[in-house]
Amino acid sequence: MEYAKMAPSQVRQLIREGKITGQTSGMCDGYAQGNLLILPREEAYDFLLFTQRNPKPCPILEVGDMGSRLVKKMATGGDIATDIPRYRLWENGELSGEFTDISHLWRDDYVYFLIGCSFSFEGELLAADVPVRHIEEGRNVPMYLTNIECEPAGMFHGKTVVSMRPMTAEQAIRATSITASMPRVHGAPIHIGDPAKIGIQDLSKPDFGEAVTVKEGEIPVFWCCGVTPQSVVMSARPPIAISHAPGHMFITDVKNTLLKD
Repeated sequence: MEYAKMAPSQVRQLIREGKITGQTSGMCDGYAQGNLLILPREEAYDFLLFTQRNPKPCPILEVGDMGSRLVKKMATGGDIATDIPRYRLWENGELSGEFTDISHLWRDDYVYFLIGCSFSFEGELLAADVPVRHIEEGRNVPMYLTNIECEPAGMFHGKTVVSMRPMTAEQAIRATSITASMPRVHGAPIHIGDPAKIGIQDLSKPDFGEAVTVKEGEIPVFWCCGVTPQSVVMSARPPIAISHAPGHMFITDVKNTLLKD
């Protein structure tokens, strides 16, 4: 099925029905996608402060009302507990389960955070003839833990996660110009070139997602990634948290062009 040309509401319905359980890169061309973190109210303020201090890896798209699963601003009729293909449950910083629906886990004190996703600028890159290798190869984007510390806030602290797309130097210049105008989906790259300088030893072994081909003459280009909150959860070890599985996003009704400066 050609998910790239489908409306977000149609794809969300297929996800809700369990007919889509895979990663969402390339789906609903032109529409923004979002990362997810859900926390109890007790930890939610600290995390909101964390996002304000770390806007590049954690650009906020929407924060839910306590206890509400309804997505109000970024999608009509969206349900945060059913409309993501795969969720992760974290207990004391340890991954304890993955689910395609978290309705049975929902609590009245939960607050959700929708965070900008780099999938949202991939259509802009493709339109400018900048390759997106993981889409070409039908894979999840490669993501890596770095040595870049986030600015702590309250109980939350940890390392920045980045996503990587290989391209030529000329393409990297174009990609930087395009993405710099989209700060709500991570903005310009955080690093270009030598992975070791940000603590990545082997591009063929991503911490999340899947490795992609880096061709001769290409360089790795790294953007901050909305999986950073999962790195932070592993470091801060809150009693309970729920996230998306890396690459499995909430697809919004908002056009990427509306997220530009």
